[in-house]
Amino acid sequence: MTDPAAVERDAAEAASAFAHPAVAPDVTAAYGEHPDHVVDFYAPRGEATGPVPLVVVLHGGAWRAPYDRQHITPFADFLARRGFAVANVEYRRGSSLPHQSAEGPVAGRWPETFDDVAAAMDALPGLVATALPQADVRRVVVTGHSAGGHLALWAAARHVLPYGSPWRLSVPPMLRGVVALAPIADFTVAEELGVCGGASAQLLGGAEHWDERLPSADPASLLPTGIATAVVQGRDDIVVPQEVAEAYVAAAAKAGEVVGLTLLDRVGHFPLIDPAADACAVVAEEISQLAW
Repeated sequence: MTDPAAVERDAAEAASAFAHPAVAPDVTAAYGEHPDHVVDFYAPRGEATGPVPLVVVLHGGAWRAPYDRQHITPFADFLARRGFAVANVEYRRGSSLPHQSAEGPVAGRWPETFDDVAAAMDALPGLVATALPQADVRRVVVTGHSAGGHLALWAAARHVLPYGSPWRLSVPPMLRGVVALAPIADFTVAEELGVCGGASAQLLGGAEHWDERLPSADPASLLPTGIATAVVQGRDDIVVPQEVAEAYVAAAAKAGEVVGLTLLDRVGHFPLIDPAADACAVVAEEISQLAW
């Protein structure tokens, strides 16, 4: 049973993170025809005198429809104020109504969620050239929070997807690295712990599709990537517990790859994207170390 004090702390942290008003982007561009096929661009604030690194942000929310990119716009603005060019990506998520026999809102869409992230990543260099010319597409870092952390890790691993996958790249993506924030990075462990009400299995279409689709979706199955990867995780996270991140790091080590893991004391799930929290500055520093 979860400690009531931990639940209270998590609620307070969530309230702080969601208290910031949404920040409008400088430019919005479409990468497809669906209303969710859009990227919001934030220009670097301050006196940037040349090309700056591009940070691609993938929002969380358990891949569920009610949670769109708006809640992470203060974080995107925070990064822009740190001198980065920022691309905040939207993608199709699950239904806001439960499917028959499902418990709660169903997470994600198969294959549309993955279609969209792949399409957005592929379209970004062309979109950036027009929407955010000060961004240096040779210095790209992908970050994401929670379910978005999963998508960030997945986007960096498309070149090791199973042969025949429609999302597989023939060469590694041009990324400086990935900074995954409390990611749902190991689906097996996440399901064992009941993370987000079984969202990982829902994303794959249910238990009947688990074995077939897991190798194409689970970051812990897509290793090694050869892409510099860092995970930032709060030790007090009760939404996506640190065991999930530790399982991913262990899987990487078993595959012969080193993944950095920064565990933050007295930090839960939401301070990682809360501009008012010290943890958010730690995240920005992790991104800086890869980007500059």
